[in-house]
Amino acid sequence: YGADSVDRLMYDQTCVHNLAKYLLNRKDRATAIVAKPCDSRTINLLVNEKQILRDKVYVIGTTCRGMVDAVWDAVGMKPQDRCLRCVSPVPVVYDCLIGEQTEAAGLVAHQDVEDMEQKSVGERRQFWTEQFSRCIRCHACRQVCPGCYCSECFVDQLDPTWVGIRKTAADNEMWNTIRAFHLAGRCLSCNECERACPVNIPLGLLNRKLEKEVGEMFGFQAGLDAGAAPPFSTFKKDEHLKGTE
Repeated sequence: YGADSVDRLMYDQTCVHNLAKYLLNRKDRATAIVAKPCDSRTINLLVNEKQILRDKVYVIGTTCRGMVDAVWDAVGMKPQDRCLRCVSPVPVVYDCLIGEQTEAAGLVAHQDVEDMEQKSVGERRQFWTEQFSRCIRCHACRQVCPGCYCSECFVDQLDPTWVGIRKTAADNEMWNTIRAFHLAGRCLSCNECERACPVNIPLGLLNRKLEKEVGEMFGFQAGLDAGAAPPFSTFKKDEHLKGTE
């Protein structure tokens, strides 16, 4: 499409996709991208991890009132749950900004995590065992995640074999748990993984648990600054975790 096709573009509250994922296929090509606040944090992460070059990307930032669910011709009115938890309705990086700046919803970003933490260890174990038992290992969560870009995923390795090819409870748990830990300190809370999951596993809840832990221990939130590396990609000899001597 050429410049004369620009007037065919549209953007509204049904444009839920995190387009920053596609930048991984255009590393050396000048690209313009429309980015919501969560998408903009993804851009910072990918720049920091040297997956894209900032000067090759022109960011058209859009303020966000929250995305809504759309199924075929039906469009919802209520913002998605992930948007109600959003703490930044304005992109953190952009070359031009579209839309009026608004305030965040004001809800506690990790309220669902804190509710889960109130349950006993046994209850939490049972909950996740039941959730992971539904996993069909289609890897849709991996494919849609902008933080998953390894040339060879651990789940595809044959030597050593981390996860078997059979769909078993143990292998399902291994897949979901290791992937979550690989995103610890890197997850942008775009919640694309949960949206793409065909069996509705609350993957966002698992990722937000690790996001909360990383925030409390390191005072870090992924994607706010392209110059700040995720905690588990760095080593500081004299670093002390918050709350420790």
